[in-house]
Amino acid sequence: MADPLILALDQGTTSTRAILFDAKGRALAESGRPLEQFYPADGWVEHDAEAIFAASAEVLREAVQKAGRAMAEVAAIGVTNQRETVVIWDRATGRPIHRAIVWQDRRTAGACDELRAAGHEPKVTEISGLLLDPYFSGTKIAWLLDHVEGARARAEAGDLLAGTIDAWVIWKLTGGKSHATDATNASRTLLFDIRKQAWSDEMGEMLGVPLGLMPQVLDCAGDYGETEASLLGRAIPIRGVAGDQQAALMGQGCIRPGEMKATYGTGCFMLLNTGETAPVSKARLLTTVAARIGGKATFALEGAIFIAGAAIQWANEGLKIGGGPQGVEALAKQANDELGVVLVPAFTGLGAPWWDAGARGAIVGLTRDAGLPEIARAAFDASALQTRDLIEAMRADAPQALHDQAELRIDGGMSRSAWFSQRLADLTGVAVGRATYGETTALGAALFAGVGAGVYRDVAEAAAARPKTEAFAPAMDAPRREAAYARWLDAVGRVRS
Repeated sequence: MADPLILALDQGTTSTRAILFDAKGRALAESGRPLEQFYPADGWVEHDAEAIFAASAEVLREAVQKAGRAMAEVAAIGVTNQRETVVIWDRATGRPIHRAIVWQDRRTAGACDELRAAGHEPKVTEISGLLLDPYFSGTKIAWLLDHVEGARARAEAGDLLAGTIDAWVIWKLTGGKSHATDATNASRTLLFDIRKQAWSDEMGEMLGVPLGLMPQVLDCAGDYGETEASLLGRAIPIRGVAGDQQAALMGQGCIRPGEMKATYGTGCFMLLNTGETAPVSKARLLTTVAARIGGKATFALEGAIFIAGAAIQWANEGLKIGGGPQGVEALAKQANDELGVVLVPAFTGLGAPWWDAGARGAIVGLTRDAGLPEIARAAFDASALQTRDLIEAMRADAPQALHDQAELRIDGGMSRSAWFSQRLADLTGVAVGRATYGETTALGAALFAGVGAGVYRDVAEAAAARPKTEAFAPAMDAPRREAAYARWLDAVGRVRS
């Protein structure tokens, strides 16, 4: 095919978007739809799975139309998705038995507590690389089977199917011909043995999930079938799938051990490629599948920061600093660094490596000379210092992977600020590479699909198609950097529960 195009479907938590890329990794057009959130009870979050599929088909069509191109030019579709959100649907009718339960949902916290109290968490981590937390999919599936009338009996009779959003959308796009997921999404369910690369009977029994519900697990660049011709005007191969953070890892070109990326949105997800080694974290980081190509899995350590950009939003709205993020940044640039003000944004507890749900936020080090500029700067610095926490944990867990010359590749809303990007380099002591194209998640899905469709010879050629990064080298002297980190650790100690 001359000048092949690749369509990426990026099904996220708040929107469903499609972006059309050429083989050089350039975005030609995009289309999107917002996604309604449902909150039926405190801590519960749900999505309408049928609405997700309808929007997916619409945006795929529109992206190609907006580019003024023909569907015949599209070599393949790549899918990326909000990872732990799950759907269960009827095999015969294709109708969901309940709204999708979203990754943010906390309704299974009690079930996780019971399993932890019974001493199961070490085995869970050994098999899945994860921790017992309602964030992951397995306990959500069990909840649906136990709370939707007749669901468990129907599941055991083989009448139901389950999967993360990628599996649901693929099943619908292919007219029910393909019930498949990829290894990265499977690795977020608690049900997948990441070392054996297969669904785990032991985890299925522990969580009460019949594994016959679950989709076939394929490579990130694999054959997921073809779309029904009536949906998009012709049958298009689906050749790439990855969960959103792993897709961003690919979109950032982090395909070798030691390469790492961080996405700064409301929170921050940071992944370090550890190659064929799946390290067991001593710092309660997650061990997850980074990618699987040609049947061979590579792994990553993952750390989650709960509050990153949300601290800037709080400064903007809670402290009444006007002008949006740019207004907070302008004020932060006026701060006196010598005053040593620290903000610990533990608004909903602390994530990795602390995992302290009872911690609460605090501003530490206020003096009569300090004011809004210092607090504004501390809001930005909090993301950089939490990143340093993750880097130190990853350095301890995977010393062979995280070498001294490592570069942290960044994307997401906060990365658009050159000032923050430099501050991040200064406070972590690690070189920072800022993506010049922001939609790295969609790009990663497209690159995987390009490998699966033969547009690229291999992953290395695909990764070379990503846009170049803008470099930021640490400029702060080491004593000043270490003093800032010591103040941060002291402040974290003060808010720990």
